Amino acid sequence: MKIAKLELFRVAPRWQFLKIETDEGVSGWGEPIVEGRAETTAAAVEELSDHLIGKDPRHIEDLFQVMYRGGFYRGGPVLSSAISGIEQALWDIKGKVLGIPVYELLGGPVRNKVRLYAHVRGDSPEEYAANARQLVEAGYTALKMGVVAETDWVERPASIDAAVARFAAVREAVGRDVGVGIDFHGRVRRPVAKVIAKAIEPFDPMFYEELLLPGNTDALREVARTCAVPLATGERMFTRWEFKSVLAEGIVDIIQPDVSHAGGIWEMRKIAAMAEAYDVAVAPHCPLGPLTLAASLQLDYCTPNAFIQEQSTNVAYHADSENAMFRYLHGNPFEFRDGFVARTASPGLGVEINEEAVREAAVTGHRWRNPVFRLEDGSIAEW
Repeated sequence: MKIAKLELFRVAPRWQFLKIETDEGVSGWGEPIVEGRAETTAAAVEELSDHLIGKDPRHIEDLFQVMYRGGFYRGGPVLSSAISGIEQALWDIKGKVLGIPVYELLGGPVRNKVRLYAHVRGDSPEEYAANARQLVEAGYTALKMGVVAETDWVERPASIDAAVARFAAVREAVGRDVGVGIDFHGRVRRPVAKVIAKAIEPFDPMFYEELLLPGNTDALREVARTCAVPLATGERMFTRWEFKSVLAEGIVDIIQPDVSHAGGIWEMRKIAAMAEAYDVAVAPHCPLGPLTLAASLQLDYCTPNAFIQEQSTNVAYHADSENAMFRYLHGNPFEFRDGFVARTASPGLGVEINEEAVREAAVTGHRWRNPVFRLEDGSIAEW
């Protein structure tokens, strides 16, 4: 069996799919994308194809090594994401050839279902609380929300109070038995991080996600000394070599690698194994499309320290995300029930792509860009 062709499809709302065809008629799908940099990632996939055409798609470890180490420059979001999508498609092919799910090739299942969380949306504390109640009524036992928008280096007390009020309203609405994480999106700076972490802590957040940007390990270490809330990071970290240092520091409790950014399924399983040795949990990042979710779930099913899974059926980054998640699939392979998704036995990634719908959507494509935040004085802020 040899790789014969790679084909990319940029589809709304902000996704990019890859189809790898073989000379024996078996195809695999993956999702190589950097949000807002779809064209750049596509160019990286095309360049990497020189290492793939004519090769056996089942030799996944060797192909990863060639793609990662075959160039003098390596790592970073674009190259790692290109490799990730390719690698997902290779596993999809291998699973289909053998007639088994990917998780069976990675040690077999350790759980029957995976807990999911949904995203709370709103502007005012009242809107956040109302949406949180709706999600819990729909069966979710875990939620995630943001509490800050554009944030200055040092914030006014009123801004801190507003962030606390948003979270407090949700906590009051859903009670203490529902897990509620906070995604800070790396928007706060060191002087604000210490204050806001302490202010929200009494309301029992499930975790603080990206309280500080990657690279600010020294500041995160300072917060960790006095913060009882589990600290999470990792969506903007790539390959095991970047996770090695943050795990060795012992300052994070949850890592959140993204299977479409961190290097793919097998690379992420290695990262999770490293985390397990440090007694750190894994909550895979997944604000992307159905192929990223499918690949993430394959990992969750076979990874002991994976405790919860993000999914993007109701993220605020794009409209109609729930319908978009299933628009490109035949049927609904994700059985969401009572806040969990059940393990399936379908081969490969466990999803069947509606290629006709993908090709039709790719004619229009998209040019998604994230918003640019600016402060009151006109200077740029973190989105």
